[in-house]
Amino acid sequence: MWFWKNYQFVLVLYFTIEEINRDSHLLPNISLGFNVCNAFASDQFTLWSTLLWLSENIEALPNYNCQTNSKSIAVISGTKSAFSAEIGTLLELYRIPQVTYGPFHPMLSDRDQFPSLYQMAPKDSFLAHAMISLLLHFGWTWVALFVSDDMKGEQFLWDLKAEMIKNGICMAFTEKLSAPKTMYGSSDITFMSRIRVSSANVHILYGETDSLITMDVAAEFFLTTGKVWIMTRKWDIVVYEMNHMLHSFHGSFSFSHHKGEIPGFRHFLKRVNPSQYPGDFYFSKLWLHAFQCSPVGSLCGKIGVCPPNSSLEFMPGNIDIMTISDSSYFIYNAVYAIAHVLHQMLLEKIEMGSSGHTDKPRMLPWEVNFSFMKIEKLTSCKKLLVICKIMIDASLFLQNSQSVCSQSCLPGFRKIPQEGRPICCFTCGFCPERHISNQTGKNIELPQDCIFPPTRTHCIPKVVIFLAFEDSLGMTLACIALCFSVITVVVLVFFMKHKDTPIVKANNRNLSYILLISLFFTCILQQITFGLVFTVAVSTVLAKTITVILSFKIMKPGRTMRWLLVSGAVNSVIPICTLIQLIFCGIWLATSPPFIDTDAHSEHGHIIILCNKGSLTAFYCVLGYLGSLALASFTVAFLARNLPDTFNEAKFLTFSMLVFCSVWVTFLPVYHSTKGKVMVAVEVFSILTSSAGLLCCIFVPKCYIIIMRPDKNCLKNFKNRKCSRGKKTF
Repeated sequence: MWFWKNYQFVLVLYFTIEEINRDSHLLPNISLGFNVCNAFASDQFTLWSTLLWLSENIEALPNYNCQTNSKSIAVISGTKSAFSAEIGTLLELYRIPQVTYGPFHPMLSDRDQFPSLYQMAPKDSFLAHAMISLLLHFGWTWVALFVSDDMKGEQFLWDLKAEMIKNGICMAFTEKLSAPKTMYGSSDITFMSRIRVSSANVHILYGETDSLITMDVAAEFFLTTGKVWIMTRKWDIVVYEMNHMLHSFHGSFSFSHHKGEIPGFRHFLKRVNPSQYPGDFYFSKLWLHAFQCSPVGSLCGKIGVCPPNSSLEFMPGNIDIMTISDSSYFIYNAVYAIAHVLHQMLLEKIEMGSSGHTDKPRMLPWEVNFSFMKIEKLTSCKKLLVICKIMIDASLFLQNSQSVCSQSCLPGFRKIPQEGRPICCFTCGFCPERHISNQTGKNIELPQDCIFPPTRTHCIPKVVIFLAFEDSLGMTLACIALCFSVITVVVLVFFMKHKDTPIVKANNRNLSYILLISLFFTCILQQITFGLVFTVAVSTVLAKTITVILSFKIMKPGRTMRWLLVSGAVNSVIPICTLIQLIFCGIWLATSPPFIDTDAHSEHGHIIILCNKGSLTAFYCVLGYLGSLALASFTVAFLARNLPDTFNEAKFLTFSMLVFCSVWVTFLPVYHSTKGKVMVAVEVFSILTSSAGLLCCIFVPKCYIIIMRPDKNCLKNFKNRKCSRGKKTF
């Protein structure tokens, strides 16, 4: 069988040699030549052909050269890695460099076994990734794999399996293609029957030409249609003359390495003909086979002379020489690599003055090999990766073939793996409670911020709500807080303006200022800060109550506590009580501080944003301490309620603490019985109400006297009141 398409390898060799010889800057005054030897399918004939070339004789004489001055310095070999390995072992004995243009093979890169062999083809590292990308593009997740039964096939199988696992693609079965066959038998029948009955409609082929002859023969005698084949350019079915087998491979994909154009080569193919190379017997035979004519005529007159416009451009479809193959591009690069090595060696010899005035520099194969090794070390890290994005129109396929083990589950159903089978094989079941599935059939647990839909296909987001200023409730509370804050500030300014009046002095103006400022901040703060500020307010009420009691105690002769009132020691109650609360709040912040939280369970279909207390224990400790302080203030104020009216504000303090305690005792059950933003509103309302109780009960009567009854706000009046009420005892 003649593979005429491979004759392009010889033509690219012609073209490259002539191009280099015309280049005056590369190997000046030196012409490159070449010999073309046959590559046989038999190992015996391959070695025999190599020995003929080494002996340069009509007979193969091992370890003997009949020519006294051999000019061969390098070998460019092979479409098959096995062929390159066979002659590489023999060429290594003579240190002759060998450059291969065939597919990359990891065995040939072993420097211990083949130190003089250099491969032009890149590795197939990204081939598996490219094939997986194609499968994902069409949604093919169930494929069969055919690989050559050798080390390279095993490596590709390993790489492809790793990529398939990462991308959720499964392998229906794997078939290893062994030694070539020329006739079909029972094994081929079983082989193709397995392809026909398989549910996988996509098959991947990987191997060299010889290892895939089994597939050729099987496709020839067992027509298989409706399958998609993914292969590499290493196996080109177009080169075969069995055109009827092509029906099995319609809709196939072929992967090849990225290659550049060979400048001028296509024009060379259009104009070249056998008359330019009369010594090439095979070129004339190709012309005769393609055009049924002879470029130089026939002596017998049975074969006519080819017309002058005959060109390789008009070759039959199964002899596509005009399309530049990967191997041709690698041959072009291989010849140039050898030429550049020779050019570098020539420059080094001239610089070192190793040649005489008349003799041309002589180059030995082992020297060329050494130069190749130096160049390879310099260029081994300079790899070029070109990624091409190929747009494929699925509508070009007649049926847009599917290749899946199980059809995708409908929305609302989940995948249930089948025991003992790959992950691509599954059954579909209804999604469980609080789970949904989309088009991919993936079972997803429903997030907390979604409403569980009856169809179980998608997430219905809950509405996010919180106690905002735009709400009627939030706006009402905000307005109340703002009003009380303004009133507190007005009272504070009013007291500061009338600070020298008897009623302000009698009510301990410094403590009144502290109480008013703390009440102002309780209207605008919450949680920890509110607890601290309210502690200041309640402790101030306690200090005011103690001050009232001490005022009457020191008026009696013989009392020894006068210094407490004069020195202002009573005011130390405020920092002491506040410090204790500060310790509680510090522990709260250090262990579990408040934070912004969401409540997705209180109201159906809503998510409430609120302030989480963090540690409930710390919260109730702060609240409990505040309550105990208020209870102490209420008790002391209640005991002092019967003091003289003019100086006695204990009854107002008693009422304020009564309101305070009543509000917070009511707060606890109401707070625990409400949820969501209503619970926040209850807390805010309790703070505002208790603050308003202190403000109204303590300061409103004083403001009334200052504004409405200024006659009572004088020292003379206070003295008269004192004399008229002096008979009362405490």
